[in-house]
Amino acid sequence: MSVKQEEALKRPITNFPPSVWGDQFLVYDEQEDQSGVEKEVEELKEEVRKEILQALNIHTEHTNLLKLVDAVERLGVAYYFEQEIGQVLQHFYDAYGDKWNGGATSVWFRMMRQHGYFVSSDIFNSYKGKDGTFNKPSDDDVMGLLELYEATYLRVPSEVILDDALAFARGRLDDMSKDLSWTNSIISNQIQEALTQPLHKRVPRIEALRYISFYQQQPSHNKSLLKFAKLGFNLLQSLHKKELSQIYKWWKCFDVPTNLPYARNRLIESYFWSLSVYFEPQYSESRMFLAKAFAVATLVDDTYDAYGTLEELEIFTEAFKRWSITCLDVLPRNMELIYQMLLDMYGDMERILLKMGKAHHVSYIIEAMIEYFGSYMKEAKWANDGYIPTTEEHKEVATTSSGYKFILIASFAAMGEIITDNTFKWAFDMPPLVRACCVISRVMDDIVTHEEEQKRIHVASAIECYMKEHGFIQQDVYDLLNKKTEESWKEINHESLKCKDVEMTVIMRVINLARAMDILYKDKDHFTNVDEELINHIKSLVVDVVVV
Repeated sequence: MSVKQEEALKRPITNFPPSVWGDQFLVYDEQEDQSGVEKEVEELKEEVRKEILQALNIHTEHTNLLKLVDAVERLGVAYYFEQEIGQVLQHFYDAYGDKWNGGATSVWFRMMRQHGYFVSSDIFNSYKGKDGTFNKPSDDDVMGLLELYEATYLRVPSEVILDDALAFARGRLDDMSKDLSWTNSIISNQIQEALTQPLHKRVPRIEALRYISFYQQQPSHNKSLLKFAKLGFNLLQSLHKKELSQIYKWWKCFDVPTNLPYARNRLIESYFWSLSVYFEPQYSESRMFLAKAFAVATLVDDTYDAYGTLEELEIFTEAFKRWSITCLDVLPRNMELIYQMLLDMYGDMERILLKMGKAHHVSYIIEAMIEYFGSYMKEAKWANDGYIPTTEEHKEVATTSSGYKFILIASFAAMGEIITDNTFKWAFDMPPLVRACCVISRVMDDIVTHEEEQKRIHVASAIECYMKEHGFIQQDVYDLLNKKTEESWKEINHESLKCKDVEMTVIMRVINLARAMDILYKDKDHFTNVDEELINHIKSLVVDVVVV
């Protein structure tokens, strides 16, 4: 196509902000000899392990054991003690069932549900007075109120007692947050952070950093555990830095800013997204592949939404369906580059999976990708025709175009023996757990992006669909969709407790994907318009070391 022909085309181009990172992650500075740190981490790990097992054998210390395991999890080092934590929780369930009679009831309830034990919420009836309302806590039991508040976010649909408990706890905490006598106190910060984002919606790696800071200010903190958490964080961070440098070098070869100037250059943010899904060392290959998948999918998204003509996009979509290197010859230049990137990353993953005896798993991910990009084509036709679909039509396509079904399936790559053909088939069937996560992704994205997107040729979002079909005003649609988000979280909780088709390790990928949305698309599109908040999150995870 000539320059004049190119200029004559009416493209839906927008001006996305450039990357804020430059090339600072291109070079990975090899750390000094880590053997001394690794040795100390190993010693502290064994010390903490012994404490857990000793407490498990002392039948009168179960509340202390509960709090120890909770601290281990919130400090981000639970992956060292998966077997021991499993023993503890199974012991609690065998010994108490739904009738926990130790202290810290809210912590017990939250932890049991987090680990897939469907314990009854009836235990919270003891928090009510004779009139059926929740008792006002004493001034010295603010932590108990916070613990109740956090526990309520594990509620499932129609769990009225926890809906009531949340309204009560949130109201009381909100009142306390406005009380000047709490200003600058440690507890005041805890309240503010909880009201902004409850624990259940926090990305684990960010929560680990936040909790390290809080935990070390507690007079009764376990010094060995605290040091172990800090050293462990830094040790794992060095792996994350190395991974980011490795995939950045791969990305740099394609010179995205020059060759695809219309698209968002978001490799670093994509790595943060994948790090939110799994941070543990054993998922290194999976994490790097998923980061690439997020970053390239963003380029594809922008090609459909903010660049391609309908004719070009039809050729692009057909190339995905054929999935062959021969398709490179028929694609426009920009699309050829993206196609090459996808061929390259899938080829690398296939070689990794071949060593694991699971090379055929790549075909599942490619199939999910083709379905995902096909939903973009459907939306591109709607946009081209100026068609506003019904809410049902929109929901059916948008659940897939949210990308989270594809991303979940891509996240399974190289996770190990826990991933089987049945795991992929489970996700492809869009079970309620996966659907609820996709709804959260689609709804949160639509709320914060639709006004900007409608300034150019763009498919109608859920907001436009509801407004046209039901005559709602914009704010009413926002309220409705925010309610859908909360109901979807309840559905995720419910399905994570009843789903027996996959292991809890797989279920956690779904939960963590939903959590990532609460960072990247809460109140604004932080992924597109990278601001100080997201920059600080990324720096804290892959730049700044924790002071030991």
